[in-house]
Amino acid sequence: MIEELLVAVAGAAAAMAVYAGAAARVVKQYERGVVFRFGRLRDDVRTPGFTMIVPGVDRLHKVNMQIVTMPVPAQEGITRDNVTVRVDAVVYFKVVDAAEALIRVEDYKFAVSQMAQTSLRSIIGKSDLDDLLSNREKLNQGLELMLDSPAIGWGVQIDRVEIKDVSLPETMKRSMARQAEADRERRARVINADAELQASKKLAEAAAVMSDQPAALQLRLLQTVVAVAAEKNSTLVLPFPVELLRFLERSTVGPQAAGNETPAEPSAAAVEAPPTAEGEAPAASPATSPARSKPPVSDAYLKGAAHAAEGVEPVGDLTGASVDPAPPEDGA
Repeated sequence: MIEELLVAVAGAAAAMAVYAGAAARVVKQYERGVVFRFGRLRDDVRTPGFTMIVPGVDRLHKVNMQIVTMPVPAQEGITRDNVTVRVDAVVYFKVVDAAEALIRVEDYKFAVSQMAQTSLRSIIGKSDLDDLLSNREKLNQGLELMLDSPAIGWGVQIDRVEIKDVSLPETMKRSMARQAEADRERRARVINADAELQASKKLAEAAAVMSDQPAALQLRLLQTVVAVAAEKNSTLVLPFPVELLRFLERSTVGPQAAGNETPAEPSAAAVEAPPTAEGEAPAASPATSPARSKPPVSDAYLKGAAHAAEGVEPVGDLTGASVDPAPPEDGA
């Protein structure tokens, strides 16, 4: 009798152990357990920890509640300003209602992926190229709203959406590079012109001050010479003041004017020309020839001609004594 009782107790304990092994479940901290009993949803969602179900009757489904990072495949589209682009993005979402995520949609991850691709194409068609490149925050918010509206009914919450990259055709990249280069060149020219204007104003003010104080120009000249000589160059360019040139011009004009007031010496053209033979016309002097104009004569030339004339003795007759013809002979 005792033996039969012990066997029954042992069998019951074994049956309880098997039942407990089949009914025991462990739900992790980042999971929630959804129980279906005979295909009907149980109201209570199993929290993390140890839980029990009815073996053969209940079926437990574990749903991950962590944030899922899902890359959206690159989508090609035409922007509102007719530019072909290729855009890819990434979606961050999580399940907030485990029961709705299992009941409302067959595969919530696949559904979110397809909806993200469709919404991304719609955003590309509604936006300009400049918005895709520089105003991504606004596009991310608009894309998040487009995804969050249907996803909230699936028990899924869209945490954030980010546009990763915008690929442009090579021709468009070159055009944008030329446009940016032209814009930078335009700004550089405007800045340079503004600098020239300011410098010209300052130089005009400096010139006005130097015109009032001529010594300031000389001091500035000395400073320039010191600055150039500091480079240890073999050639030194020294500016020559215009005032010094004017001083030298005034100093040279005075003696020349005084020398011109002295009486002129007799020129070589005034020397008596030698007599010619009878019946011949006197040769025209180069100084008195009407065909040739008298060249300008300097003071030095006149003085030299006068000294030469003083050293020449006058000659009365250069032709010699006249010879009478011989009388003819008789009978000739």
